Amino acid sequence: MQEVIIVINAGSSSIKFAIFAADGSRYPAVLYRGQISGIGSEAQFTVQGDSRSLPIHDHQEALRVLLDWLDAHDDDLRVLAVGHRIVHGGSHYIRPALIDEAVMSGLEALVPLAPLHQPHNLSAIRALRQLYPEMTQVACFDTAFHYTIPEVAHTFALPKSLYEEGVRRYGFHGLSYEYIINVLPQHSKTEADGRVVIAHLGQGASLCAVKNRQSIATTMTFTPLDGLPMGTRCGSIDPAVVLYLLREKHMTVDAISDLLHYQSGLAGLSGISGDMKTLLGSDQADARKAIEVFVYHICRELGSLAAALGGLDTLIFTAGIGERAAVIREKVCRGAAWLGIDIDPEANDNNAAQISRAESPVSVRVIPTNEEQIIAYHTYTLTIGGHNE
Repeated sequence: MQEVIIVINAGSSSIKFAIFAADGSRYPAVLYRGQISGIGSEAQFTVQGDSRSLPIHDHQEALRVLLDWLDAHDDDLRVLAVGHRIVHGGSHYIRPALIDEAVMSGLEALVPLAPLHQPHNLSAIRALRQLYPEMTQVACFDTAFHYTIPEVAHTFALPKSLYEEGVRRYGFHGLSYEYIINVLPQHSKTEADGRVVIAHLGQGASLCAVKNRQSIATTMTFTPLDGLPMGTRCGSIDPAVVLYLLREKHMTVDAISDLLHYQSGLAGLSGISGDMKTLLGSDQADARKAIEVFVYHICRELGSLAAALGGLDTLIFTAGIGERAAVIREKVCRGAAWLGIDIDPEANDNNAAQISRAESPVSVRVIPTNEEQIIAYHTYTLTIGGHNE
């Protein structure tokens, strides 16, 4: 019988999952990958090419379907533990944690800091506890990688009392950044120990400055809304714009939240789509403008992070856009040529692992991320280790 780790990433109406061999490897093999979408209605269960519609009303029913499928699919697999991607760990949870009542209470207290993500992450944990109370569950945090950011960088210029309440820059996409910096030594140990900027560019997008393998600055701050323009999120914005919308446009808080999270970014700029592939295939002027705004802000933030690092040795592209959109990489690298970036157009077009020329002062790499794999590794380690960090 083979033991496995299930990795869960729960949203409001979907659960993405991956099933890994619990073999103790830092990079365990994935056995199955899939998702359950449309929870709350006629949901779609998809795994390894098998797709079917099922009436699934909540996360508990969705997880029962997943575990029943696993039991029926292969009698030789036994679930050792389940690892969850948790968006917000606050300032306390700086490494993965075995989930117990105290941890659940701590994570529930963080819901106000991530109201659009945290409740759904926690609902999957509660559902699984109801179904299988003895199942070991592990929380892995998107914020944890950034606990090394110095105080001067994570402090807003607000009254101290707000900082003490938790209003500070946290940073996100940490599981992706942790994975990239862990595999970078396989490409170059020298680069891994140097001054690195990782560009996680997808529907959600951010940059992170890493020095000596530790995060020292990042573009997302108090919430995943800040920083770069994204698929539907606005990114950095003058806070007075929100006040204007409240006072002059008489918008409600919920309406403004919906505007900033779901109607802005590439979708809002283009009026077409928040999907970069769609925009790159369009000949409309607003699509081109959305792309140029996206690239402009990446280049500007890249300069800011290079300043925080005191220079730049390596730039890494990852996530959906970073890994597959050669046009975006070319535009960013051309805009950042002043930093010493010189890419090979042919290598870039072919999505090569290294796209910079040999003589380029700054190495530029394309490394696929794997947040699920890093969660599986942490889950196995904590489960076998049997202690809560």
